[in-house]
Amino acid sequence: MSRLAIVAVPVPQLEPLTYRLADDQRVVVGSRVLVPLGPRLVTGCVVALADEREWTEQHSRHGDGKGVTLKPVREVLDTEAFLPDEVLQLARWVADYYLCSLGEAIATAAPPFAWAASRPHVEITEEGRRQAAAGAGEGIESVMLRTIETEGPVHRPALGPRVARALARLEGERAATIDVSPAAIGRSLLKLVRLGWVRVTRDVPPARTAERTVGVAELTAAGLDTGVDAALAARQREALVLIRGAGGRLAAVDLRSAGVSMDTLARLARKGLVAIRRERVERDPFASGQHEALGARREPVELTDEQQAALDALAVPLSRGQFHVTLLHGITGSGKTEIYKRLAAKVQAVGRRVLILVPEIALTPALAGTFREAFGERVAIQHSGLSGGERHDQWHRIRRGEIDVVVGTRSAVFAPLSSIGLIVVDEEHDTSYKQDDAPRYNGRDVAIVRARAARALVVLGSATPSLESYQNAVTGRYQLVELTRRVFDRRLAQVAVVNMREEYAEAGPDAVLSRSLQSALGDCIGRGEQAMVLLNRRGYAPTVFCRQCGGRLECPNCSVSLTVHKAVHRARCHYCDYSVQVPEACQSCGGTYLEYTGVGTERVEAELRELLAGVRVARVDRDTIRRRGEISRVLARFARREIDVLVGTQMIAKGHDFPAVTLVGVISADVGLGLADFRAAERTFQLLTQVAGRAGRGVQAGTAIVQTLYPEHYSIRHACTQDYRAFFDEEIQYRRAMRYPPSFALVNLTVRGSTALEALSAATDLAGLLRKRSQHYLVLGPAPAPLQRLRGEHRVQIFLKGTTRKPMRLAVREALARRPDLVRRTTIDVDPISVL
Repeated sequence: MSRLAIVAVPVPQLEPLTYRLADDQRVVVGSRVLVPLGPRLVTGCVVALADEREWTEQHSRHGDGKGVTLKPVREVLDTEAFLPDEVLQLARWVADYYLCSLGEAIATAAPPFAWAASRPHVEITEEGRRQAAAGAGEGIESVMLRTIETEGPVHRPALGPRVARALARLEGERAATIDVSPAAIGRSLLKLVRLGWVRVTRDVPPARTAERTVGVAELTAAGLDTGVDAALAARQREALVLIRGAGGRLAAVDLRSAGVSMDTLARLARKGLVAIRRERVERDPFASGQHEALGARREPVELTDEQQAALDALAVPLSRGQFHVTLLHGITGSGKTEIYKRLAAKVQAVGRRVLILVPEIALTPALAGTFREAFGERVAIQHSGLSGGERHDQWHRIRRGEIDVVVGTRSAVFAPLSSIGLIVVDEEHDTSYKQDDAPRYNGRDVAIVRARAARALVVLGSATPSLESYQNAVTGRYQLVELTRRVFDRRLAQVAVVNMREEYAEAGPDAVLSRSLQSALGDCIGRGEQAMVLLNRRGYAPTVFCRQCGGRLECPNCSVSLTVHKAVHRARCHYCDYSVQVPEACQSCGGTYLEYTGVGTERVEAELRELLAGVRVARVDRDTIRRRGEISRVLARFARREIDVLVGTQMIAKGHDFPAVTLVGVISADVGLGLADFRAAERTFQLLTQVAGRAGRGVQAGTAIVQTLYPEHYSIRHACTQDYRAFFDEEIQYRRAMRYPPSFALVNLTVRGSTALEALSAATDLAGLLRKRSQHYLVLGPAPAPLQRLRGEHRVQIFLKGTTRKPMRLAVREALARRPDLVRRTTIDVDPISVL
């Protein structure tokens, strides 16, 4: 009987599938294979092996194996395990806990270029050609049809950009008003397919390696013995001299730079004088200088008494070699990074390895540079800001055991690092550790699970811990270690609160920078110091408002206003990326009295440039750091004091150490308090405390000026005094009363539909199924989501609340098994960070 492979493929909510192996195909658990899935060929991972007779008997007993024809594995990509067993087991836990498919979890753990699949292309049919010649179609469908006809088969992901470019070549207002968002492209393509004017075909890309190789010319024994032979052509003699001068081998690219062609090298090879071979080279992300230790102290650092006591407390569980979780609660500037580095050295000394997680790419350069200085080339980085080739090479270096320390963002928790002794989760409270799409895992929680399997120490570090982590610490589930003083006993920034209601009454409703902040900025720059200004909202203005009819410029796909980006004169949706030119008149009433209301970072930057003429101002948000490595370059310039004032969103609020920053200004500190989210107060407190901690980290004392409409709100009051315990005590009472985490566990189900009625009807049916087992949990809803429409789909939410998660997860699986038609339309978020 044939052997069978149980294969997990990266498809939402799809259980592992069974395929037949040919007699000559050798695989192990963890191997990648290419398998058919419907009309496609996809890469999957072998998660189990079975004998066909046993499999048939087992499935016959359950009544689901009769008449089943198993498809064959098309190609075996690895004869040895590609993913280490510990990573595969971690992916299993993620799939089970976060209710995603095992294939999705495994795909998240794999490096770039590991997952190949047949590619969809769109091509025009004969009927489509006739319709195009007749000028058929309207709006975007017409442009799309002609684009496909002109450019031939178009790779499906490239269709949207090509249609947008075609529209840009058209003139007139009609082209400017056509929606080219991904949702609109998808709807129009589906319409053309249904009409039979275009079709979608699939091809299988040729197998390719992601390794980078270079050509090298090396002298053979004959080449070494050959003198300057007059029989050789001049270029050939020159090539031999160059190769000899380089020690007998030289890269082909260097020879080409010297004027030696590949034809010349080929002639020498045919004469047996040189051998030309391809050699693999590593792409090193450190070579670009983007991961320098910004502002790092290169001289040995003497620990404070408090730091030493914390290190000693952490060294005890570390020495035992057992699983242990410690919350390192240290105020901003208290020297947590130095403790991480000392712990890492202790772990490396006993032959174990270290994983350091940071929440955002912006924080990796400084931390990776610091550890690179301490541990040399045995430090790797893993985050999406690297090129695919760099991530591939770093991943394989880790897999080969050439790395002792890995620094990365949340996906680095799956790094193939063996013998882990320490996992650090820096800024553990940060919401960026939670992934927005499937698998919707929290990197902090997955890190704890991985450490448990590896019998490692976990250090959760933060100045503003999440309520979940601090609750675990005060109840004894985690060890609590605290740092209450800054290094060198530097004082925390003095925080001044500006009541913007009074400011608007005095300076008018258009005031962006309060008079206090304007004065402080002038004084700061006058002293030759640096300042940071935070507003957690990008763009120029979040709303375009018509004074004549009261209408707003809204996204046609999402329930949000379009944000004005003045530099490009466009209004953009930050959810679906729909954008239009900023209109001159109201689209509802035709009135020309349009106003920009609200403030974004682009406007703050403009106000600062006007206020501080000649002062060097830079901005850090998603609009300014689109190019790879741009954020590292801006932060490096700020560290070198080539920038005087740095404006930004929450990207600049945490983890950075710039000793010359003595002033931090916060615009609209309460911008997040109005959100329909139970974590709004916690996020506001954390953001304000973290950004205030950027000031006064050098010799000069620091000041923070916080502008708010609600200075009496407890999150703002406690952030200004930087009193975490007072905030925790007040917030935890609210959470307990409302039965929110950490007192209760939460699962958020969002059901989508093309209409509001369709989404509500489906969600009502799903909620009814969930209530059949609700003795272990509460079912709330269904109700329209706060963001009712997103990317063209209507959204309805159901919440499950309970003291234990397992009954809720089982209920969700059973309910969706009974309504498989809702699987693709339902988003499952276990332990949600955001409920919008």
